[in-house]
Amino acid sequence: MTVNSTQKPPIWFWIVAIIGLIWNGMGVNAYLQQAYNTESFRNMYTQEQLEIAANTPSWVTAAFAIAVFAGFLGFVFILLRKKIGYSLLLLSLLAVIVQMSYILMNGYASNIGMTIMIIAFAILFVILGRLFKTKGWIS
Repeated sequence: MTVNSTQKPPIWFWIVAIIGLIWNGMGVNAYLQQAYNTESFRNMYTQEQLEIAANTPSWVTAAFAIAVFAGFLGFVFILLRKKIGYSLLLLSLLAVIVQMSYILMNGYASNIGMTIMIIAFAILFVILGRLFKTKGWIS
């Protein structure tokens, strides 16, 4: 017989996890629109911005994919109260740092506020994931 030593999480745990899932779900949507070069993606940007996206190195695009899919799956596992979710959030943060560093260093950030917000959310999600693990809400 196994004993589950995790503590019952408070309601805000569930709220944060759902917000994180939605945030990363929006990122997955953005990635898929860019990867499949959808009409809605093309309509959101100028021709110059589309050329920058088309000429982005594959390793940056891979970092984008890793960032959003690891973040999304991280929150799926956090909602399932599994600590692998925290590890996936760490991976997501690393990928965000790689992707956003490239964007910032090359002056491609058309909306610096959004770029900073993406980095801030990734850091916040890792901090919260660590808290969830420390409190025993995920195991």
